[in-house]
Amino acid sequence: MPHPCQSCGACCAAFRVSFHWLGLASAGGAIPDALAEPVDKHRMAMKGTDARNPHCVALQGAVGTQVSCSIYGTRPDPCRDLLPAWENGQASPQCDRARQRYGLPPLMPEIWFESVSL
Repeated sequence: MPHPCQSCGACCAAFRVSFHWLGLASAGGAIPDALAEPVDKHRMAMKGTDARNPHCVALQGAVGTQVSCSIYGTRPDPCRDLLPAWENGQASPQCDRARQRYGLPPLMPEIWFESVSL
């Protein structure tokens, strides 16, 4: 069974992903400049996420079906910090809200037992 995030992607299409401008490749970070836009003097956002209907430019595929991140290895800290519900044994209200926005059921603790046992 693949990781539940690979068939979801809702968080990438539900929230603004903002980070300090030092995260940009041109400033010594790893996030490609072309994928970011300014939010204010110190913060950048992944293109597509600072909108009424956010959708990160790095998200590939269809939310709720099959997705991937084109910059997964160098994704911003907010992306790294948002864990799917129950992956670490704790609920994730952000994950639940994002999934609900796309009509997906919340992840339950059992999903992690299923993915480990296969």
